[in-house]
Amino acid sequence: MRSLLRKCLTWRALGLVLVAALTASVSWRVFDARVARAFEIAEGRAPARVFARPLVLRTGDTPSIRRVTQQLERAGYRSTTGTPAAGEFRLRRREWEIGRRALRIGAFFDPGGPTTIRFDWSGRIREIRGGDGELAGIVLDPQQVAVFRGPDGRDRLPVRLEEIPPHLIDAILTTEDRRFLAHSGLDPRRIVGALVANLRDGSWTQGGSTVTQQLARTLFLNRDRTIMRKLREAAIASSLERSFPKERLLSAYLNHIYLGQNGAAAIHGVGRASQFFFGKDVTELTVDESAMIAGIIRGPSIYSPHRHPERAKARRDLVLRLMHQEGRLETAEFETALATDLAITPARRSPIGGRWYLDYLRSELGEIVGDGVGGSGLTVVATLEPTIQRAAERVVARQLARLEALRPRLAKQAQPLQAAVVAIDPWSGEVVAMVGGRSYARSQFNRATNARRQPGSAFKPIVALSALERSGGGHTLASVLADEPLEYETPSGVWSPSNSDREFHGPVSLRTALEESRNVPFARLGIEVGPERIVETARRLGVGSPLAPYPSLALGASEVTLLELTGAYAVLAAEGQRARPHSIRNVLTPDGASIDGVGDALSSDEFSAAEAYLVTSALRGVVENGTGAGVRELGYRGPVAAKSGTTNGSRDAWFVGYTPELAVGVWVGFDDGTPVGLTGSQAALPIFAEFLTAVLGPDGESDFRMPGGLEWRAVPAAGARGFECSGEPEIFLVGTAPRTPCYRWDRWRRNALGDDGLPDDVSRQLRARRRSGRGR
Repeated sequence: MRSLLRKCLTWRALGLVLVAALTASVSWRVFDARVARAFEIAEGRAPARVFARPLVLRTGDTPSIRRVTQQLERAGYRSTTGTPAAGEFRLRRREWEIGRRALRIGAFFDPGGPTTIRFDWSGRIREIRGGDGELAGIVLDPQQVAVFRGPDGRDRLPVRLEEIPPHLIDAILTTEDRRFLAHSGLDPRRIVGALVANLRDGSWTQGGSTVTQQLARTLFLNRDRTIMRKLREAAIASSLERSFPKERLLSAYLNHIYLGQNGAAAIHGVGRASQFFFGKDVTELTVDESAMIAGIIRGPSIYSPHRHPERAKARRDLVLRLMHQEGRLETAEFETALATDLAITPARRSPIGGRWYLDYLRSELGEIVGDGVGGSGLTVVATLEPTIQRAAERVVARQLARLEALRPRLAKQAQPLQAAVVAIDPWSGEVVAMVGGRSYARSQFNRATNARRQPGSAFKPIVALSALERSGGGHTLASVLADEPLEYETPSGVWSPSNSDREFHGPVSLRTALEESRNVPFARLGIEVGPERIVETARRLGVGSPLAPYPSLALGASEVTLLELTGAYAVLAAEGQRARPHSIRNVLTPDGASIDGVGDALSSDEFSAAEAYLVTSALRGVVENGTGAGVRELGYRGPVAAKSGTTNGSRDAWFVGYTPELAVGVWVGFDDGTPVGLTGSQAALPIFAEFLTAVLGPDGESDFRMPGGLEWRAVPAAGARGFECSGEPEIFLVGTAPRTPCYRWDRWRRNALGDDGLPDDVSRQLRARRRSGRGR
């Protein structure tokens, strides 16, 4: 009986042991699975980075030497007269030499190297050569303009293990874990050694943690020096070693280890640290730089080279000696590295402004990828041009201060005077600069994208385009409009518009009415064309705000945003081609794949180039002869087409225009609608003119192209009769010019006198077009 009982107890004990072992095994497997899952999530977490609009040079391009120089200098390159080294350039008329540094944009990596760009006689790139032979194109270093960090506040730049220089890995393993490849997450030798040292010192001065333990602490734990935290750290480290190969753990460590602070951002990983401390890619680190990064790990605050350069250098030298003693560094390399002085890049927290622009970009990015942009690891290539953005912010600040100095009452209102600026590349729709107000710190409301205000006469070019289309009822720039009192019956009563000067000039041409911003003739034109057609034209130009189809629409009575109106003018600048305004060129996932559909301009030919050019011609006249003449008076001499706008009571002041390269819109006013008491030409035009001069230079960059389908004809001035006029030159869609006595007189004069009756510049343009076979 006792024997049987003893056997039962033995089997029961054995069963309990087996159950316990099985339970422990299951528990460890569950624990390992949880740790592995958490590791994979944490390993992929990285900030979303935003880069400015890159400058790409391709064979066949005709780049501006001024813009390329600005781009290179902004990226930290230096001009040289000799053969350029890395980070230097030499630009000559027919040949450029650039010592390109390594370029990393997300998963895209270009090792750089010496590059030569050769031009033909016309200034067009005919060849680009790099170290590996001829290249189709190169990307010049775009500036990083924003980092959207996750809730942990970490700023890191993931790099692949094979991209990290071997001497950096040697330096880190020498100082942090020499037996990394031999242990299984815990190193008993280091633990015993650290324990002995701590007992000898009477305090906890050494930790004995392996690289895997440090990785566990960095990813999952805090830095509290408690027994419980150390036990958890050891358990997680052992689990990681069971689940992942050494190479992956080492890669994660190098990409996540904490290496310092840049304001509120914590610098993690050697990829970001190499940029932060040395202004270069990790692939370009020298031995002494690698040793300094390795030395920082022990105490990022104590050994910060920005705050304590002497300590950082002493620590670097210690790492170099340890590497030499371990045989990881040859004597010649050791002596050279030891003799090298620290060359630290100053910490920069906010390289540009553009806060309203970044809010606009972030809202667009949220529509593409949803919430949780911060920490997503995405790489965003933006449309922003930092030089243009800085110019916009600088000009707004200076011109608002000037207005308040000239008219002190503007500074005494309950709310500050505000301004907004938008600049768009008309051909691509890329928003290259945006200012949403006077001070982002005081108000984050974006007046460029979110404020709807009446545009006044700045809306008239849309009315003109509606009328000048071939389907617009036969109107031309020479069409005669009556500038005389108008009373028009509407459901809400009689509408009787007036001109700003309260005077009437009789019959005027459509061109003159637009150049001089005559309200009554345009009111008549709007009635003839029809408000519904004007609404349709505005929609085709990209205006999405509600527009009331009433006669007053022709005078800008419906509210729009500055971005919408500037985008509409951009269609005219792009010869009738509409590209949706947007702030994002491309979005790359952490593995380097592009998200489909992002950055597509969605271009469409809404109007013919000839129809758009008719409006451009009239808006150029606004600047030369009309309400935009102040642009010339303020020193901008380049080709430009523009229009001012002032609302009732002078509450809003607008000036919107374009060159072949840039469409620019400016608004000035008070948020609460307090009258500014100034016209668009007085308040907004100076911002427009100074901005264009700052960005394009006083002479601009290129001229407008006169497309086919147009012809110049002489017509009488509005109200002239018979042979009283010799004929004024005007531009028409082919086949729409009127047959008038002046036209016949003008033809006789051309035949008899050999004079085409046109201004010299127009004559030269016509002769050049006839020689080239274009024009009629």
